[in-house]
Amino acid sequence: METELKATDLDQLCINTIRTLSMDAVQKANSGHPGTPMALAPVAYTLWDRHLKHNPHNPHWPNRDRFVLSNGHASMLLYSLLHLTGYDLSLDELKNFRQWGSKTPGHPEYGLTPGVETTTGPLGQGVANSVGMAIAERWLATRFNRYGEQIVDYRIYAICGDGDLMEGVSQEAASLAGHLGLSNLLWIYDNNHITIEGNTALAFSDDVATRFMSYRWNVLRVGDANDVAMLDEAISNALREDSRPSLIIVDSHIAWGAPHKHDTSAAHGEPLGVEEIRLTKARYGWPVDSSFLVPEEVVRHMRLAVERGEQAEQEWEERFSVFEHDHSGLAAEWQQMQSGELPSGWDSQVPEFLADPKGMAGREASAKVENAVAPRVPWLIGGAADLAPSTKTLMNDERSFEAGNYGGRNFHFGIREHAMGAVLNGMALSKLRVFGSGFLIFTDYMRPPMRLAALMDLPVVYIFTHDSIGLGEDGPTHQPIEQLMSLRSVPRLVVIRPADANEVAEAWRVIMTTREEPIVLVLSRQALPTFDRKKYASAAGLRRGAYAMADCQGTPELILMGTGSEMQLCIAAYEKLSAEGVRCRVVSMPSWEIFEKQSAEYKDKLFPPEVRNRLAVEAGTSLGWKEYVGLEGRVIARRDFGASAPIKDLLSHFGFTVDHVLEEARELLEKGKPVLARKN
Repeated sequence: METELKATDLDQLCINTIRTLSMDAVQKANSGHPGTPMALAPVAYTLWDRHLKHNPHNPHWPNRDRFVLSNGHASMLLYSLLHLTGYDLSLDELKNFRQWGSKTPGHPEYGLTPGVETTTGPLGQGVANSVGMAIAERWLATRFNRYGEQIVDYRIYAICGDGDLMEGVSQEAASLAGHLGLSNLLWIYDNNHITIEGNTALAFSDDVATRFMSYRWNVLRVGDANDVAMLDEAISNALREDSRPSLIIVDSHIAWGAPHKHDTSAAHGEPLGVEEIRLTKARYGWPVDSSFLVPEEVVRHMRLAVERGEQAEQEWEERFSVFEHDHSGLAAEWQQMQSGELPSGWDSQVPEFLADPKGMAGREASAKVENAVAPRVPWLIGGAADLAPSTKTLMNDERSFEAGNYGGRNFHFGIREHAMGAVLNGMALSKLRVFGSGFLIFTDYMRPPMRLAALMDLPVVYIFTHDSIGLGEDGPTHQPIEQLMSLRSVPRLVVIRPADANEVAEAWRVIMTTREEPIVLVLSRQALPTFDRKKYASAAGLRRGAYAMADCQGTPELILMGTGSEMQLCIAAYEKLSAEGVRCRVVSMPSWEIFEKQSAEYKDKLFPPEVRNRLAVEAGTSLGWKEYVGLEGRVIARRDFGASAPIKDLLSHFGFTVDHVLEEARELLEKGKPVLARKN
């Protein structure tokens, strides 16, 4: 190829390099989605070459712009850009696309590939993450920018496709972004009219422009994805918008230039084929027998991103140095936040709750602890999906985060659980400590983003209340049965269901010191007795996941175990059995996940293998408890749904009583032989 090119020719050469790298990688892997990278190469190139502020040699520079490829199946588009602009992603990694051990998985994964800002798999999640990133930028700018010192002034860009905008989560997130006036946010919509099953006309006829205008977005359109000048102008216009997020609708053609697969669903999820690639390269004026060709001119031009990025970061470092001198306290806070550290004495005001037979609800205890922690960790931010008065998650004396008032720490997600989970991920990716709250039953609306938080090792906190049939008259539609166990099944997700107020306090200590795992805090609506910790073991045992709350001399004859509100039944039964001379141990198991990280020695000490009389009590499904009670143990749990009735009637009818626990325990002791678990 020629060594000197006009600007327009060089642009086209870069664009075609992105296209051919994507085609070649998918073909070599015999797996992937080549059509969208071929269509969007001009769009992504224009954005990255002329607008994106980033430093390929430091992907973690705090003031970089964020780029999210929400239609993550087009991952080779992003990998090509990362390689060409100078990130630590070699050409060999592109050749190893979708293979074992590579940094180029089928969908982009945060923490694996340098420059990937979030894990985008399920459609709609990436754009919703971008809303969280935009919210975080606004909050950070409000807190840290002082007297014209712009420490935080980055933008968030996302590319999305038809599938993203069909998913409900994207609509919830877009509505929220428009309401908040997030003008630092730009989505580029790839309007190619093709999905896996065929033309979008099969299932989709939305007027996307009108829909987004109704969300209070600034909407622009580019009629040809190959028109670099028009794309550049549209992006520039969007960046001048100062009160609304922007959407650029770009009309494109999937597998652009492929003679037989142009505008076909066949180009969506399968390689083009060797001959089709040869024909397509011929149309591009590309050497037809080449593979993974990267012209030197392209490298020289696109690696200018390194020079621009290092200069931008150096200028930012100089600004931060001045900021650090003028505002040392804020600068220290910034550094702690970026490193995941906590201020000294952050838990100094966490209350210790006195013994109280009446006690308090888990949600009430959590509110007290949260409000003891929040003033000492200013970057703890969160809210609820319109349920804060019930989940008790409002931070006292703090403002609400609203349009034009971006410094608030109480966040109102509205009735948008789907978006709440994904937005929290975007905020956590921006180094904020975040929580979202709702009723435990509504975790079913949040599973995709919760799973992705676990996959990305993000320390998002989920505060879920109304944790059992104990919520009473609201009935089975609001009474969780399978949700608790379902959450326990998610890898890397930590579930904590405290038994009383002091376990809640210890749970918050675990929450705040955790840097890499999302945590679900499961709380009761009803009051729970606060146990006398002078009589029973310290609640600090929660930090090991499970501990002997009450014990006997020597090896126990019977082990009672449970979580949350059912621990009071175990303790009451323990007192009666102990009075009868039964050697009994009560194990509180607030977090299975933390317990499973303990040593085998600790586990065997807590659950001696020779003690087979074991009884678990939990107001949810029994699934999973056999791991701890064994085949000879029993479980008092629920197999079916709940019902609408006062709490006392429900607990009595379904067997969550001290008398029922005693009955099951005595049968275990008397029979001394294998008994199948009973389920209500």
